[in-house]
Amino acid sequence: MKFDSLLGNIGLKERLTASLSGGRASHCYLISGPVGSGKHSLAKLLAAAFQCTEQDKPCGRCNQCRKVFDGIHPDVITVDDEEKKTVSVKLIREACADLYIRPNEGKKKIYLFPRAQDIRTEGQNALLKCIEEPPDYGVFLFLTDHAEQLLTTVRSRCVELRMSPLSDGILTGELRRRFPDADSASLSAAVLRSDGYLGQAITLVENGAALFPQTEEFIPALCSTEPARLLSVLTPMEKMKREQFRPILLQWQTLIAGALRVRSGLPPVHPLCKQLADSRSTAALLKASQVLKEALGLVDANVGLAHICGALSILLR
Repeated sequence: MKFDSLLGNIGLKERLTASLSGGRASHCYLISGPVGSGKHSLAKLLAAAFQCTEQDKPCGRCNQCRKVFDGIHPDVITVDDEEKKTVSVKLIREACADLYIRPNEGKKKIYLFPRAQDIRTEGQNALLKCIEEPPDYGVFLFLTDHAEQLLTTVRSRCVELRMSPLSDGILTGELRRRFPDADSASLSAAVLRSDGYLGQAITLVENGAALFPQTEEFIPALCSTEPARLLSVLTPMEKMKREQFRPILLQWQTLIAGALRVRSGLPPVHPLCKQLADSRSTAALLKASQVLKEALGLVDANVGLAHICGALSILLR
């Protein structure tokens, strides 16, 4: 098995295989790349390789590998709280204290940080001694969309593994395997929009036709010259819960990005992208994208939804 299940990234896989077989593996890795680039897949393979009891690591067959891949290995510990915007220093300190308790059954005790860029400065500083001088069984895997948001002192102690985009051929082949009933146009559009990352391509295929009711009203309203149409879409959204509101804005932003791609000559991933591209200039689409980006920031800052909807109804005209 080794790292074969990870698509592309040949140089990275050869580098890891050589270091593991030669006994030169690091105790601290920073796995970086955009959303959907395969960071989590690589982290799981690397964790299995550290625990694997066979010669070709990870074998995928031994008891240790199977437990890692099933997500039940007691010595692979995820340090995160998905309900919080940031990773608290309390969680970091608990992980640092737990590090000095020997592994339950594995060769290593592996700490996985799926949102490393969301660890506050205090938490990153608390990690420094642990990652600089861990016990011989300690391993740290930091996953991040934005490596530059980590402290230089943390990054310098890590071996960085940067995920690379996949070729169109690899992406198309994998999408055809996963979505045998999808039409070629949808797959091609997803490949073009994905920037070479499988996770993003899968999301584009899965969500290509899945629109929120508010989106089906919003796009025609944005294309219209009647300001009242936008207001009629946004006013009912003032009473939504924040977790319902945010995905809708993200979908609007994705469709506007798709319209910008259409204006640059790429095929539309959805008919509404073409409708937007035909009715709005590139400058207007760029402005709308920026307005939505700022609105998402306000959502994350807990600004009232009524205020955000009011601002959108004016700024998107």
